[in-house]
Amino acid sequence: MGLLSSLLGNASEIDIQQVQADLAPVLIPGETVNRGFKIFRDLFVFTEHRLILIDVQGLTGSKVSYHSILYRSITQFSVETAGSFDADAELRIWVSGGSGPISKEFKKGTDVVGIQKHLAGCIFGASRNG
Repeated sequence: MGLLSSLLGNASEIDIQQVQADLAPVLIPGETVNRGFKIFRDLFVFTEHRLILIDVQGLTGSKVSYHSILYRSITQFSVETAGSFDADAELRIWVSGGSGPISKEFKKGTDVVGIQKHLAGCIFGASRNG
């Protein structure tokens, strides 16, 4: 992924072996990363049990927020693609017991449909490796 693409917020698939190694302290024993997407410095990581949203904060990136969402706790999700006058796409995920959706915005050109397709496969029990 080029720097310009990163700055524009376009998601790109990342090397799952590297993410597996980087997240070793966060993952439970035996948990494996199946797929991951990077948007600038933030990550969407799919394991067989959960979606991990990783938000790298600040200029130095020394503060990191890890938000784990169990697939079984997701009650619904929606995708809004970018349009002619709206340059951003948006993914919303509702979690049982939550007060409102978790929203993530993506710049035009991001494969938000591919991200939601993989999320749907995880939630509905389809193959989580593709």
